[in-house]
Amino acid sequence: MSEPIKNRYEFVILFDVENGNPNGDPDAGNMPRVDPESGYGLVTDVCLKRKIRNYVEIAKEDQPGYGIYIKDQVPLNRSDSEAITALGITEELKAAKKSDSGLDEKIRDYMCQNYYDIRTFGAVMTTFVKASLNCGQVRGPVQLSFARSIDPIVPQEVTITRVAITTEADAERKGTEMGRKYIVPYALYRAEGYVSANLARKTTGFSEEDLELLWQAILNMFEHDHSAARGKMAVRELIIFRHDSELGCAPAYKLFDAVQVQRKQGVAVPRSYNDYAVSVSGELPAGVTCRRM
Repeated sequence: MSEPIKNRYEFVILFDVENGNPNGDPDAGNMPRVDPESGYGLVTDVCLKRKIRNYVEIAKEDQPGYGIYIKDQVPLNRSDSEAITALGITEELKAAKKSDSGLDEKIRDYMCQNYYDIRTFGAVMTTFVKASLNCGQVRGPVQLSFARSIDPIVPQEVTITRVAITTEADAERKGTEMGRKYIVPYALYRAEGYVSANLARKTTGFSEEDLELLWQAILNMFEHDHSAARGKMAVRELIIFRHDSELGCAPAYKLFDAVQVQRKQGVAVPRSYNDYAVSVSGELPAGVTCRRM
């Protein structure tokens, strides 16, 4: 694998949804997530990471070093067992740890080298945690926040009719059934993220190639995830702040505050990305550069 990154990064993702549900809440009938106090829409970090993982899986198709650990319908124990077999561990893990004091590092390095999402986001590997190995919890260098809408949202419940009748008895009585789906007519969301060069060097080996793949995955994470439920979703802009050092040259909040997203004058109800103006205001701190994608 390539050398770990040597620079700290922060980034801002701007993405929007039109007539879709960006992230349903299963505790609220799958309604779009909303902050009940402010009315702003929310999208979880887990949702965004899932789409990044899916893009990497499509783009790399399990090339060596780019496997996905947290994968649909693949038990984590199966991937853990593959690591144990590949490393030639034949005895029980607790016993193996006693005979090999470097076992923690060997397993951790194997998992980081072979699974892109562990190298990026980290992971909790249950098999190794239960065996009391220190490699079971890996903290990744890339972290994402919840996304929040720029303006409050008003989710709409749309009633639909369907010809897919559930039972034979129902089919004898009626030709259609009623259904419903929730949509957000339009909303622009903002998520913020962090990339730690220190954790990349000390823990997972996250490299420059991995970083460029991350930017590519973020920009395209909705392009292969289209569905009727999600409507029209797209990443509109990715704003990246690069520090000239491993530990950084300025607090993250100052850089995030520099990214201003404001409704254009005269727009009462935003219904497109063009209803907003995005700018990086003020002079950046010394040692920080900005890249807009």
